[in-house]
Amino acid sequence: MPELPEVETVRRGLEPYVAGATIDDVELRRPDLRFPLPPDFSEALRGATVTSIERRAKYLLFRLSTGMTFMSHLGMTGAWRFRDFRFKDASRYYEPQEAEKHDHVLIDLTHPTEGRMTLIYNDARRFGFMGLFGEDSQSPYLNELGPEPLSNSFNAAHLAQRFVGRSAPAKAALLDQRVVAGLGNIYVSEALHRAHIRPDRTIGSLVDSGGSPVAELDLLPRAVRDVLGEAIAAGGSTLRDFRTADGGTGYFQHQFAVYDRAGEPCPMPHCSGAITRIVQSGRSSFFCPVCQH
Repeated sequence: MPELPEVETVRRGLEPYVAGATIDDVELRRPDLRFPLPPDFSEALRGATVTSIERRAKYLLFRLSTGMTFMSHLGMTGAWRFRDFRFKDASRYYEPQEAEKHDHVLIDLTHPTEGRMTLIYNDARRFGFMGLFGEDSQSPYLNELGPEPLSNSFNAAHLAQRFVGRSAPAKAALLDQRVVAGLGNIYVSEALHRAHIRPDRTIGSLVDSGGSPVAELDLLPRAVRDVLGEAIAAGGSTLRDFRTADGGTGYFQHQFAVYDRAGEPCPMPHCSGAITRIVQSGRSSFFCPVCQH
C-alpha cells in the first residue's frame, strides 16, 4: 500500500493539470470500490472547479469551489492517469498491463491553460475508496488523524506526551495514525534506525521520569522528516506496482538502510551489526540490534 511519499508524489503529478480545472462530467462505471461511492457523487462534482489538490496522511483531497472536498485513497493498486497523455512530473502511473476494464471513475476536465482532458481512476483490486464531505471533521477518515510528520507540530514534546506511561512498541505507536498521520511500515523502519530505536522498544522508556523525551526520542522527528523528504525527492519506493510518470519506478528502495535487508551489514558508520528481521503484528520489522536499542 502506498505510504506518504508515494501519495505526495501522486499529488504533485496531478496538481499542474487538476488545480484550477472545471469538472465537466463524471462517469462512474461501477457503484463501489472498496466501499460504495458517495450518493449523488457525479452530481456533486459536476460543474465544480478544483481549487487545489492537497494531501492529508495517505489521502488525496480535491478541494472544490462548492466548499466540498472529494477524497481519494489509492488502496493497493489504485492509480490516476490522463487519457492519451502523461503527467509533467512524477505520479503513480497507470500500469500498461492493467486492462481498461479496471477504469472505474472517469472525470472530464477543462483546465484554463491545459485545455480539455479526461482523468481516469484505475484499480484492479478495488482496495481504494473515495469520499465526499464539507469540513474535514465530517470525514471519519480525517477527523482523528494526528499531526502531519512534515509539520512543526510533529516534535519530540508531542511524542513524549503521547508515549508517557505506555507499553506499546515503538513501531506500533508510529503506525498509529492518531499519533502521527501518514507513516507506514517502510519509512517507520528507516526512521527508527536513524534514531537508534529498536522497533520493539517500549515507548514509555523513551520518556524520562519528568515527562521529557530521552535522547533517542529527540532524534526521532528529524529522522522521520529526513527519511520522508528523501523518499519524496526520489519519487517514492517501488516494491510492487508504484510507477512514475514515464512508466519507470520510484527509486528510494535503493536507499533503504534496513528495510528488507535482513542479514546485510548495518550501514550506520562504525557499526558492526547486521540487519535483523522480526515479525510484529504480522508484519516484518527490520533493525540493527547493535546500534538500535
